[in-house]
Amino acid sequence: MEGKTVRQSSVVMAQTMSLQDANHAGNVHGGVIMKLMDTAAGVVGSRHARTNVVTASIDRIEFLHPVFVGDFVTLIAKLNFVGKTSMEVGVRVETENLITAEKRYTSMAYVTLVALDSDGRPTAVPALILETEGQKRRFREASVRRENRLAEKRSEGK
Repeated sequence: MEGKTVRQSSVVMAQTMSLQDANHAGNVHGGVIMKLMDTAAGVVGSRHARTNVVTASIDRIEFLHPVFVGDFVTLIAKLNFVGKTSMEVGVRVETENLITAEKRYTSMAYVTLVALDSDGRPTAVPALILETEGQKRRFREASVRRENRLAEKRSEGK
């Protein structure tokens, strides 16, 4: 199986937030942002593996600033790490107020996905070809997060 670059699977998604996305305070629900993050990560995983993927975990999701109705939300999702059947995708969320032009980095998360074969079993994914120092650094950091997750599972008896 031939490896693929980060660029080959990266995705940028964008949409304007509407009233149906809001809570009673007029902010966009965190769950709406989480769903968008999961969708963007899933596209990256499927592009890389060229098969269905499922979300195995979401690490370190952070909401740094609120998102409001009318904000233009952009999600940038890229592979950080690839294992045998799993992948970590970093998702960054930015917003723009279309009236004032104010832009903010609002959220981020690390989404771990598992590639599935046609029978719904984990299947091997292509290696990740790292082209930049930033990609190599993100791969190392994701490897540490993966080891920490696995150690935690072992200690919990899972």
